[in-house]
Amino acid sequence: MTAQTIQDNNGVPTGVFIPIENWNRIKIQYPDIEMIDSDLPQWEKDLIDNRLNTIEKNPERLRPIEELFEELNRKI
Repeated sequence: MTAQTIQDNNGVPTGVFIPIENWNRIKIQYPDIEMIDSDLPQWEKDLIDNRLNTIEKNPERLRPIEELFEELNRKI
């Protein structure tokens, strides 16, 4: 991929130019890439808020992810 960095007058990178053929290949591999800046739907925001509230009320229920992996490995 031949990408070009775009810089301002001070030489600070401000963007990237990607040739259209490369952009089309990226969109094939990552079909949702153009939605990356879109807001989350309200139901997802509500779900996240609900989970964060649950964690805040019951912090003792949080456990390291390594424990989950160990448990999953034991069940295999």
